[in-house]
This record gives sequence, structure tokens and C-alpha cells, in this order.
Amino acid sequence: MGIVSLPSRADVIVVGSGAAGSTIAAKLAEGGADVLILEAGPKRSPADMVSSGIWARRLKWNGAPVLEEGANPVGYNFNAGMGVGGSAMHHYAVWPRMHPTDFRMRTDFDRGLDWPISYEELQPYYDLVQREAGISGDAKQESWRPAGEPYPMPPVPLFGQGRVLAEGFKAKGMTTAPLPLAVNTQPYNGRAVCLWDGWCDSGCPIGALANPATVYLPKAIAAGATLVAETPVVKVITKGNRTTGVEVVNADGQRQQVQADTVVLATFAVQNPRLMLASANADYPEGLGNASGMLGRYIMSHSAGLVFGLFDEETQPSSGPFGGQLVNQDHYAKDTHAASGAFGSYQWMIAQAVRPNDLLGIATTRPDLFGLAISEFMPKAARGFGGMTAVVEDLPVADNRITLSDRTDDHGVPLALATHTTSEPSNALWRATLEEGKAIFEAAGATEVWTGPQGAMHIMGGTVMGDDPSTSVTDSYGRCHDIPNLVVAGPGLFPTSAGVNPTFTVQALAARSAERLLA
Repeated sequence: MGIVSLPSRADVIVVGSGAAGSTIAAKLAEGGADVLILEAGPKRSPADMVSSGIWARRLKWNGAPVLEEGANPVGYNFNAGMGVGGSAMHHYAVWPRMHPTDFRMRTDFDRGLDWPISYEELQPYYDLVQREAGISGDAKQESWRPAGEPYPMPPVPLFGQGRVLAEGFKAKGMTTAPLPLAVNTQPYNGRAVCLWDGWCDSGCPIGALANPATVYLPKAIAAGATLVAETPVVKVITKGNRTTGVEVVNADGQRQQVQADTVVLATFAVQNPRLMLASANADYPEGLGNASGMLGRYIMSHSAGLVFGLFDEETQPSSGPFGGQLVNQDHYAKDTHAASGAFGSYQWMIAQAVRPNDLLGIATTRPDLFGLAISEFMPKAARGFGGMTAVVEDLPVADNRITLSDRTDDHGVPLALATHTTSEPSNALWRATLEEGKAIFEAAGATEVWTGPQGAMHIMGGTVMGDDPSTSVTDSYGRCHDIPNLVVAGPGLFPTSAGVNPTFTVQALAARSAERLLA
């Protein structure tokens, strides 16, 4: 995939090759810029992927540890990735859009933060990425979907699990629609059709799932970008109010400087502020981009509302996409459960494909069962298991933040310390989703219903964007207020987390930023 030796300079250095880094690198390279992509982890391509639970774990974070504190840790190892393609190589390709209200929380509800852009400003970039990556779905059935182009592919097929759970939603007066997925239901841009075997989190060896290795990294390389793996960036170098490049650990284990006119940090929501804080110097003693004191603050992580059940019907639980078959956003309004003290948005991802065991498998949903009990449970579950997950909004809290530890990694860079405790309105919303979910399963005819713990999905914030340099780290294009040629990309820019998966929005923002940089 065009991986070569390390050059001494480039027009633009993009640090990280995941969803944000690959998108912005492709757009800049196609616009004529000399782009160098630096990836700390190993090189890999779709041909290297293996459909197995063990392989899927290899795609997750295995670099320097991220220390975690607080009542609700962000689950960095589960959510992050390591290697070419980053965490998007094990993502489930659930690509809904944020809603207009997500961009104006402070204005409309006097809570959280406002984004410096509106949904209407981002919509053309949603549409652009949708066309280039490919999404399957049915926009007309999504009565809650914001304005935008129809999906370019028909929806995913419905298997037994989806049909059974849809009846539960119908019985409760709620609607379902095909889950919008960046997974091919027909040949698209030279990529194959999905086999519906539920291995999305292991990287998709046939290329049916849109991820950096199948969409934007090939575009970047074809346009002349250079990708160098196993090259961690340990410092961003500045002179005055400009960055002049980065310092890396090269293949020989030596520190080396690489110069650039622009540096784009796309190393994920925890590693970006870690690197900016660790690059502090005499001009920026509190870290780069930290004139406001906001660097590292407002880290957010969606709570997972996990609901499971057993049915007498055959549900084919291992068939279909890993992300799910259906979606429900009927109660996306932020004050739906206000009577219980809850605030925020959520959606249901319905009927995820599951395996008998391993990470996120059927057996791990029942850690309370042992011996004969689990032996009796598994044959029934393998035939009639059902599950769905609520993506629950996490309100931004300034004290939820990334700071530096006294401990360092093998290169002498301080480790990141992620502190996160979910706010009570967000906790109340999570509890409300569990109650709603159990009622839906009972209405669907489940013979048993149980719920899972408050897991953490996705990580956002830490380098929030805004119009006011005194209350944010970057402008709406990701340019640091105090170092304009240092650009941040990725979910760290999000001022709020919304109640939907973030990757689609990450790539829309990256496409918008790249357009501005080229201009």
C-alpha cells in the first residue's frame, strides 16, 4: 500500500492513518499537496485480515498504556486501534448522521456546548463521504433522518433476530428502519458484496466494509501520498506561532525530525491531546494549542445500553452485520426522559450478529452462569438469542479530561491519564434506555430478558472546536487558535457526543477541513 522509507520533509504531515487521517490525506493529496502519513503501528492491508475473534483483538490498541481514572473509564484499549487504518479497522460501520439539535445544545437547552458549525454546513460533506465510501440503507424509512442525499445502496437484509425484535418495537408503538451501514449490499466502487457472516470487527478481508484500507488510504496513495508505518511521532516542533514539523522515532530507533508546512494530528481523541501536551516548550509551556486551558478537557464516551433476551423462534444470531440490522431513533429528542432527570439523545442498534463466545459473544453476556447452568443456556441461546444496544449521549464535563502521567513510554513520552465520570443526567438516560429495552423485548415475546453493564463506546472531545479561542482549542476546521498551521482531526473536535456513532461525522469534518486547507 505504498509504504516506503521516511522522507525528510513534506508539504503536509498527517499523523495517524485512521478514519480522519486517511480522509484528510486523500483529499489533500488529490488536491496536489505532497502528503506524508505517519503511522505508529504496524503496516497491514485488507489481504492481511482474518475473520476471527483473535485477529479482531489484534486490531485494537496495543501501544503505550493509557491510564484511566474516574467512575466510568472510557475503555481506551477497546475503542482505540493500532496500526495502518487505526480504530476504524475494527469499527462496525454504523453510519448515522447527527441531528441539527446536536450542534446547538447550549443555545437550545442551556446545557453542554454549541458547535461552531451547523448541521446544514456539514450536510454537503456527509453527502460527499456517503457517495465515496458507500452506505446501505433506506432514508425514507428513517423518518427522523436529517436532510441529505438518499443512500447509494439498498438496505442490509433482515434475518430472524431483526424480524423478531422489530415486532417488539411495533407492539410498543415504535418504528424501525434499516440500520445505515457503510457495508456493501451490492458491488460498489470495485468492492465486493458482504457475506453477512458477522466478522466486521476483524477488518473485513473481502473489502465489503468501508474502512481506511478500502476507501481513503488507496485514494491517498494513488494521488502520491507517502505512508510510513511503525514510525511514532514523539513531539510536534514549533517556531514562534507556527509548527515546522515533527520529531519521530525512525526504523533504526533513532529520533529524527521531519519538516512540513502543515501538521495534521489525527491520532485519536486521547493521543492528540497527549502529544500536544507532551510537546510543551518555552513558547507554549502548558502545551500546544492550550492558550485557553481547554486542551484535554471535555472527554466524552457513549454509554452502551445493552439489552439481551431469549426467544422460542429461530433468530439466526450469528448472521448479518456486526453493527446490527435495524435502527430506532424515535426518542432522540433530548428531553424525552426529562421526568426521570435524564437528558440527552440515544438510538437503538438492533440485532447485532454475535458468536457463541469471545469478546461481545453470547456467553459473555451471562457472566453469572457457571457449569451446568451455562451448558444448558448456550444451546438455547445459539438458536434463539437476541440483542440490541443503545448509544447513549454523554454530556461534556470540563473535569473529564486528558492529562499527562509521571510515567513515560519506551520513548520517554509521558503516558496519557484519562479521567472520566459520567454526569448524572447521562447516567439517568442510560438507565431509562435499559427499562425501555426490556419492555421492547418482553413485547417481542422474549422468554428471558437481561441487561449488561454500562460499557463505554467511542471516545470524543479533548480538543474541542469553537469560535471563541478562550473556550476552545481549534476553530471549526480543526486549526489550533494559537498555531494556525497545526490542525487537529478526529472525534476529539466534537463539543458534544450526540446519540449516534461518530465515524461518519469524523470523516465529514475531515473532508471539510481538507477543502479549507487546500483553499
